[in-house]
Amino acid sequence: MSITTTTHLNFTGTARAALEFYAEVFGGEVSIATYAQLGMPAELPGASNVVFGRVDAPNGFRVLAYDTLGQPGEGLAGAAGETRREQGTTVTSAPFFLAASGETLDEVTGYWEALSAGATVIEPLAASAWSAGFGMLRDRFGVTWVLDVAVAA
Repeated sequence: MSITTTTHLNFTGTARAALEFYAEVFGGEVSIATYAQLGMPAELPGASNVVFGRVDAPNGFRVLAYDTLGQPGEGLAGAAGETRREQGTTVTSAPFFLAASGETLDEVTGYWEALSAGATVIEPLAASAWSAGFGMLRDRFGVTWVLDVAVAA
């Protein structure tokens, strides 16, 4: 028996852009269904927003996202707390981070460089006591990411 979990991010009007960005960063295909495609009258505000969206990549990356109905603006995913590093310790009020681990420093560096576009770096990607590369950033959609090189088991 096995189970698969997939992060599901909630936005307020930026889910499509976020999904397209994550597909550029991690690879994969974007699938999107809008509220209008599922029956909302097309003339209503938000009808073209994402009711179900996902990225699936051959490398195993998966994420789901949708736009909540309501006022456009900073996505709900980004409204969830603040994070900073102090003296090697993470101080946060955020209820979640997304973590992505790669097999090599080159692989993780590629993801880091792509996610860094428009991001706020919390902890620069660098060698740490537990990994050949570890870093934290808050991307342009407000999602906090932890990237690292996986430690061999």
